[in-house]
Parts: sequence; structure tokens; C-alpha cells
Amino acid sequence: MKALRGQCLCGDVQYTVADAFSYALNCHCSHCRRATGSAFKAFAGIERHQLQIVQGADRLLIFGGTIDHDVHCGRCGSLLYSQVRDGQYLHVTLGTLVDSPTIRPSAHIFVGSKAPWFTITDDLSQHEGFA
Repeated sequence: MKALRGQCLCGDVQYTVADAFSYALNCHCSHCRRATGSAFKAFAGIERHQLQIVQGADRLLIFGGTIDHDVHCGRCGSLLYSQVRDGQYLHVTLGTLVDSPTIRPSAHIFVGSKAPWFTITDDLSQHEGFA
């Protein structure tokens, strides 16, 4: 299994993740928009044990609950991934990957709450909630 490298903006936090993602989506919910500062969060889902922090584990900033939460670099603030589905899966932000994953986003989710100033122009399926 190929391992992909990822890191935050400043490089303090680095990780590896297996190129074995189960799904990839573009999320337009208000939480993802605020967490990324963008119109949507492009992410890929994978089982939690498939990602390892290789540098900067002591610099992680956890935001949210004890089980499901967002993980940021404590220095630059980059959103690296979200721990979801009762802590069993991670939604890795595709923009933090250094290497290109095999998977590509297959749909847009939570388009019912997407930013009114953003227009989806691709042919991916669109869902009101989680696909």
C-alpha cells in the first residue's frame, strides 16, 4: 500500500496516510466553510489507524469534542483532518497532502447550506446532506 505524505502550512506537523481512502467528497456545510475559510472542504475518508503523525504530534490543536473533533496545527492553524464517525474515521483535508491520492471527490454534500456566493460548476452529484 502506497503511503502519502501530508503536512500543515508551516511544516511543523507532518503525517503519512495510506492511499486507501474509502470515499472523497466536497463538503459545503457552514462548519467546514468556517474551518477552512473556503467555499467547501475537499476531504477523503479513511479509517483512523491508517494515518500516523510523524512530526509535531505535540503541536496539534484539537477543536471540538473528545471523540469527534478537528485537528489543526497549533502553530499555523492549518486544518489537517477531522476525526468523525465516533472516532473511527478521519476526514483528511486533501489540500494538506503533499502527494497526490488515487481517489478524487465524487460528490458535493450539504449543498443546501452552501455559500450563496459560490456556484458549483462541475458535474459531480449534489446532495442536501451527507451522501
